[in-house]
Amino acid sequence: MIGNVLVGVRAPLWAILCAVLCSGLFAGGVAQPASAADCPGHPGALGTSRTLVVDPREHPRIGTMQYPETLPLEDHEVVLTFDDGPLPRYSNQILEILASQCVKATFFTIGRMAQASPEGVRKLREAGHSIGTHSQDHPLGMKRMSIERARQEIDDGIASVTAALGEGAPAPFFRIPGLSRADGVEDYLASLGIQIWSADFLADDWRHVSSSRVYDLAIKRLEDHGKGILLLHDIQPRTVAALPRILNELKARGYRIVHVVPATPEQPATPTEPQQWQLHPPSETVAISHWPKIPNFVFADASMLPAPALSDLDWHDGRSMTLAEPFDRVKRLVRGVPLPREAPWPRQLTLPQEDAAITLPVPAESIFEIREGLRAAMQAAPPSRHAEQPVPSRHQTASAEAGSRRTLRGRPHLGRARQHAVSHLAGGGSRQVVRARKGTLKHLVQVKKRSV
Repeated sequence: MIGNVLVGVRAPLWAILCAVLCSGLFAGGVAQPASAADCPGHPGALGTSRTLVVDPREHPRIGTMQYPETLPLEDHEVVLTFDDGPLPRYSNQILEILASQCVKATFFTIGRMAQASPEGVRKLREAGHSIGTHSQDHPLGMKRMSIERARQEIDDGIASVTAALGEGAPAPFFRIPGLSRADGVEDYLASLGIQIWSADFLADDWRHVSSSRVYDLAIKRLEDHGKGILLLHDIQPRTVAALPRILNELKARGYRIVHVVPATPEQPATPTEPQQWQLHPPSETVAISHWPKIPNFVFADASMLPAPALSDLDWHDGRSMTLAEPFDRVKRLVRGVPLPREAPWPRQLTLPQEDAAITLPVPAESIFEIREGLRAAMQAAPPSRHAEQPVPSRHQTASAEAGSRRTLRGRPHLGRARQHAVSHLAGGGSRQVVRARKGTLKHLVQVKKRSV
């Protein structure tokens, strides 16, 4: 494990943490709850409703933004947390605002900020706040770091805050910069007994937004959750401007502040039930949001059941199904690839010939007979239009057209196609031929109907 220089003495980190765990000298570890009545000069202060003592080893990861568990809070309870300080210009104002309301919070301090302002770290302890760590240099890509580099960031951050305190050590609380998860980082912190804090909701105060926007987001998201861990930053001027309004609104809406400290031998963890560590535990009115995980079964007997025989399978009138060849017969290879085995069910059956053929009656000879009257009419029909006809003279054509007009006069309802046909017939011969042809067509239609 990486060694660290603490107050001029080089010692391994695990030994320092063990000594602090045994002595109970965590910063903020002995804070007492402060109510509005205990806030002199501020009778209408929000105050701190209670102190929650947690064991980091029993619940190593909290905050529903990333983890399934969060702090065991009751409805309308809030835990305030601040990241990235101390920065005297703004952190001191944050401390004054919290003191005016007798509110206790948890601060996640950066190592190099503690080196630059060690008196700011000591002010946090003197005010009774819990002090966690936030790495040495706040790298946003911690999940992309090697595990050796990530360990160095964690160890150096703890060492810098411990050196700034002078006495005792920070609480075993750690927030990964940028809430960047990494399995190696989480496993390493768990091995040290350090609890990883995420959050339940944010106010986006690190963005370039107004203080009114910070206030609106904090209240709206708290109302959506009903309780939880709020993440803020004590190095932002917009947070300084929004914090008094946030605290006053929490008071007006009946919210209560909870202060969180680590468990020690002298101060054991607050008794809780497992479902209390869920943001919305299942109840009679709240459905379970996730299905339970499938357990790993251990089979008492791994023996195989016998496979059914082919004779047990019936097929077509009780006849057993037969295979073209056994399953274990090796297939021949085609270009090095074995052919698929034949299907175990039988091939398509061949139907008997007498069942497949359908006998139809032979048509009678009388169906094809042509009656004498129809035969005579067909013989009297004029020749085909494709036959050669003499070209009529101009005088004959004029006479024929005049006759056709006399014939069609008084029958305006005939269509153009029918008029053309009658005109053509009139031009080719006498009206007797037209009547004979019309009679022949009518006779053919009658014969057709009788045949059908």
